[in-house]
Amino acid sequence: MGILNVTPDSFADANHCADPDRAIAAALRMEADGADLIDIGGESTRPGADPVPAGEELRRVLPVLRELRGRLRVPVSIDTYKAEVARAAIAAGAALVNDVSGLDRDPTLARVVAETGAALVLMHARGRPKTMYADATYTDVVADVAAELRDSMRRAAAGGVPPDRILVDPGVGFAKRASHSYGVLARLPELAAALGRPMLVGPSRKSFMHDAVAGRPAPERDWGTAAAVTAAVLAGAHILRVHAVGAMVQVVRVAEQLRQAGLTTNDQRLTTND
Repeated sequence: MGILNVTPDSFADANHCADPDRAIAAALRMEADGADLIDIGGESTRPGADPVPAGEELRRVLPVLRELRGRLRVPVSIDTYKAEVARAAIAAGAALVNDVSGLDRDPTLARVVAETGAALVLMHARGRPKTMYADATYTDVVADVAAELRDSMRRAAAGGVPPDRILVDPGVGFAKRASHSYGVLARLPELAAALGRPMLVGPSRKSFMHDAVAGRPAPERDWGTAAAVTAAVLAGAHILRVHAVGAMVQVVRVAEQLRQAGLTTNDQRLTTND
């Protein structure tokens, strides 16, 4: 999943895509580089970010969505937690809604997803961008994240979203200290088993790897991102949300070959033992 932030304040992009023409070119380039879907967002959710009104969010994303319709061969996702934005984006061609709040901020979003037939990503987070780290307290981060994502899944079901159209995201970096984010990545198989839904993981350039990459700024964290992406693929993640699509496509494909080789080897051992 290629990240396309149509905002003036993305935390991780050296070149912002607030200009529609630049955003459209970036989306087409991501597809050419091997992205399987493009995630378009008009509101930054980085720590400390201010909320954006729905009207401004629509002003940013709709021209891009409309222009890309018919030009992209891959599906488009809208990164929003607002029902109003989701409905308009789906009408403009989005096939998936990526809700960073796990239906916590706008409960009516589930009904929009159900009525339009879109798919839904439920991400784990707590609080708002300005306060999320105040909520980064866990007894057991994986058990707690699983329990809270199950609550999100129940909200989706209550709104009419079929289970087979739901994906989950553990929310690496959202209301999580570095140790929590590493813990979630290291224990993804447990989380996947607890939730029983395909897993989207978005570690790209995030601050949890700050110390490990010697304090490099976000646009210079792609080597660290590659390590996190590899771990996520080996742990069974289905979708990786990334900035540097061309490089990470290579990382994902090699990691997937390793994962498949491991599964084949285990099958052979079981057969031999039998």
